[in-house]
Amino acid sequence: MFINPGNGSFQDVLNSKVYIDKTGLISYTNSVLDTVDKFICNSRPRRFGKTLAAEMLVAYYCKECDSEKMFADLEISNDRSFKKYLNSYDVIRFDVQWCMMAAGSSENTVTYINNCLIKELGQLYPELSQDSTTAYEAMAYIHVATGKKFIVIIDEWDVLIRDKANNTAVQEEYINFLRGMFKGSEPTRFISLAYLTGILPIKKLKTQSALNNFDEFTMLSAGNMAPYVGFTESEVKMLAKKYHQNYEKVKRWYDGYLLNEHQIYNPWAVVGVMLNGEFKSYWSETASYETIVPLINMDFDGLKSAVIEMLSGAEVKVNTETFKNDTVNIQNRDEVLTYMIHLGYLGYDQNRRSAFVPNEEIRQELTLAVREIVV
Repeated sequence: MFINPGNGSFQDVLNSKVYIDKTGLISYTNSVLDTVDKFICNSRPRRFGKTLAAEMLVAYYCKECDSEKMFADLEISNDRSFKKYLNSYDVIRFDVQWCMMAAGSSENTVTYINNCLIKELGQLYPELSQDSTTAYEAMAYIHVATGKKFIVIIDEWDVLIRDKANNTAVQEEYINFLRGMFKGSEPTRFISLAYLTGILPIKKLKTQSALNNFDEFTMLSAGNMAPYVGFTESEVKMLAKKYHQNYEKVKRWYDGYLLNEHQIYNPWAVVGVMLNGEFKSYWSETASYETIVPLINMDFDGLKSAVIEMLSGAEVKVNTETFKNDTVNIQNRDEVLTYMIHLGYLGYDQNRRSAFVPNEEIRQELTLAVREIVV
């Protein structure tokens, strides 16, 4: 399940009615393999293609499959590194959300992940890892004996941080597991690439400064990852032409995320309107505005007024440095607004350091949220 899961999931992506080539991301990950930049956390909101990117990386790197034909007509095939790293690694990939459900509780999640990995590593290298008590210990032994390195891809990495914010024991156990996997001199030897994706970044978790070896790409600062976070303007123009949709209307409804000078669109919503021809809030089908009602209702420093101001088209200055990824102990308006940016309910202008409502889809969701608060 977790080690070398193959390329079938990415084939399903390629078979989809709408597919936008984002394999340029692989060019970047290839460029940082076995460097100090090999630890990556790429966070983005729900339905922004996190899982699709993870499956793409698995299909490319996983050594127990042959993916050359799968990528032959995609952007990465023109990169000089394409064949050098294609299907060359043992890949560990798991979704923490799924693992939490399979484990039966958040308290058992880390034990479940660890035991599954130890079992599968033992099957892959039976003479090397049977006596290991942790997955990262087994990985270290395997590397010493064989010289082989691993690529680790974790989807929904932050679900225990977000959903179990009050359970410090669960969070500490989980972060200690991640430290064992990725932090210190030993993991740098057996890890060629670590790619974590979720909604929240890593560095400012209240007890997790020891994970600061990760490069973070977020909705606040997407860096080189910006074109791969969602659909770009040129990609949406192409889709609008192909599916005979009014591009300006698509832009008004689903554009607005400004990342490193790129106009980024919500891919889930764009695909929805292309296939269904209906302009509506596709966001509400996968995430409820009720998530943010308690946040806005805190009304720190005139927070409600700031949201209403943004609904009218204004931008609001925000200090994003104060947010610590601690959703239980939010202290001020800036922390709420920063959290809403990570969730995708607000856009962010990195140059102006201001937040705004990105598009009509989000405007409708926030309007509903504010109405519920007012009532």
